[in-house]
Amino acid sequence: MYIVVDDRQMVTSGYVASFKREGISSLGLYADEFTDWLESASDADLEAVQGFVLGTFEERVHSAESIRRYSKAPIIALSDVRSLEETLELFTAKFDDVVRKPVHVREILARSEAIWRRVNANAGKKTQSDNDRLKVFFDGRDPEIDGLPLSLPRRERHILEYLVRKRGHRLTKKQIFDAVYGIYSDDVEDSVVEGHISKLRKKLRQRLGYDPIDAKRYIGYSYVGAAS
Repeated sequence: MYIVVDDRQMVTSGYVASFKREGISSLGLYADEFTDWLESASDADLEAVQGFVLGTFEERVHSAESIRRYSKAPIIALSDVRSLEETLELFTAKFDDVVRKPVHVREILARSEAIWRRVNANAGKKTQSDNDRLKVFFDGRDPEIDGLPLSLPRRERHILEYLVRKRGHRLTKKQIFDAVYGIYSDDVEDSVVEGHISKLRKKLRQRLGYDPIDAKRYIGYSYVGAAS
């Protein structure tokens, strides 16, 4: 899930709609709402956030430091104009990236993944090994198995991406639901995750000959990768 912050309703609603078209959950907030949300959000809610996209609001320059007290997710600033001074100020304020509008959400996804991958590489963590036959891209493209695309519905693709991103962690149904559908999605039951994962695992087994997702009843799911 992505958090989009801007004091212009047209901007937040526009990006939320664009994320939705890509099958990605997001939440649009005004600046004052964002401050309240950040301070009151549960650990589970913050864990579901995959990136912060910050547009124009008065306290934006100081917001990265506040976010870092609660989350390690990528922080991307949206710039309305090309300004070297503003860009340098934002990077100095510990933003991870600055992107000039207009920008497609798939570029935001790709930039966010590049940031996340770099941070975790520096921490010695890996999401996929070189010998994995399954490759996941995190930018809206379908995954590949042995170099050939595996066409997946958006929800199944996003679940797979989230599991791979969290490789080595056991994720509950609720955690996966929050990341894929959003933490404030009341119109869908979290049990839908079980159906999506069942279909996803069947497709992966058919192409790979093994199941890269380990499932334990009442405990959750974990991406384990290539068969040993």
